[in-house]
Amino acid sequence: MAATTTVYLSNPALTINAVNLTDQCTSASLTFGYDQLETTAFGDTARYFGGSAVTSLQNNSFEIELYQSYAASETEATIYSLVGTQTTIVISPTAAGLATPSATAPKYTLTGCFLASHTPINASLGELSTVTLTFNGGVLTKATA
Repeated sequence: MAATTTVYLSNPALTINAVNLTDQCTSASLTFGYDQLETTAFGDTARYFGGSAVTSLQNNSFEIELYQSYAASETEATIYSLVGTQTTIVISPTAAGLATPSATAPKYTLTGCFLASHTPINASLGELSTVTLTFNGGVLTKATA
């Protein structure tokens, strides 16, 4: 019988542009992938993509939801100046993984990702203000030691 595996993220951690915004984060989604390069040739009976001799470009994205905070070194102070620029995001499923990554607490670093837009005011009466950001592109690396 196969073992059941579950992941309960109770204490993930992240930095955006070297600023720790863990205390403002409510959700995060990191997508790692490569563009498909078609290698289909005359005579093939199906479409083929990639292969060991063909590499393509990474196509990564990072979506995050943060509580909006206008305090120094918090959400707005960190994010506003990043619109239209490249930055670095570091995230780990545990706070300890940022400083000391391991097989069970890997550290993912997305370098050169681009933030196209930001909504500085996104609020409804009686609710906490949040912002959802999507960073695209960049090179993703994974550290386990």
